[in-house]
Amino acid sequence: MKQYTNPLKAYKETNIRTASQGKLIVMLYEEAIRQLDIAIHELENKTRQLDIVHNAIVKAQDIVTELMVSLDFEKGGEIAKNLLGLYLFFNRQLLEANVRKDPAMLKDVRKLLQELRDAWSQIAHIQVEEPKSGINIAG
Repeated sequence: MKQYTNPLKAYKETNIRTASQGKLIVMLYEEAIRQLDIAIHELENKTRQLDIVHNAIVKAQDIVTELMVSLDFEKGGEIAKNLLGLYLFFNRQLLEANVRKDPAMLKDVRKLLQELRDAWSQIAHIQVEEPKSGINIAG
């Protein structure tokens, strides 16, 4: 068994390992939003530490790419195709925002990510409330 010297890190790792698929997606959205908040804050700060901005945007892009490659087009159908289009748009916008160092572009992507996070949060909540057994009580 792994010994943890950092209880917060241990908690986060356990939270990830035990999360449902819907909750994992919500966690990815939350981290992407957090990274964009870091980048926006730095761009609007007088010191403008561009290395922090760049790294935060790249992390957000990595998360969006992870969301993209996790799409299941067989089960997701049209929704998966629409999400793919959004994720591609997000990555293009993030790339452009990183080049221009434009907080407005980051805010636009952040707003859309927040809306998706909210929707997935509701879905994840419904999944948790559904019975876990294979018995169909609806008949």
